[in-house]
Amino acid sequence: MAPRPLRYDADARNVLGEELQPCSLDPVTGFFRNGCCETGPHDTGMHTVCAVMTAEFLAYSKAAGNDLSTPLPEYGFPGLKPGDRWCLCAPRWKEALDAGAAPRVVLESTHEETLAIVPLGVLKDHAAA
Repeated sequence: MAPRPLRYDADARNVLGEELQPCSLDPVTGFFRNGCCETGPHDTGMHTVCAVMTAEFLAYSKAAGNDLSTPLPEYGFPGLKPGDRWCLCAPRWKEALDAGAAPRVVLESTHEETLAIVPLGVLKDHAAA
């Protein structure tokens, strides 16, 4: 059994109103790099959407100026590939949605603050299986 991530906010809730579940420990994601899509006052990007990467989204993000697929070892970033889970900024996910390139969302691991940007019904329509 994988270790549970050290939580920034033990009371964090997901978009379903339940305890926020980890998004990914391999690669380690989250604004706090603890595996969870938690947020706090210093997270101005709102890294709250746990998304399953697709080639389409990675290409979209790179074209939009945020290359998530190229490794940056100096920052401990392995580069993402399709199938990886990653905490995306809620506004960027919404932007990708509007462009028809939004990746699937893991509802149990998506922070409730996302609901300030994207309605629950839209997130459910894009839920990962």
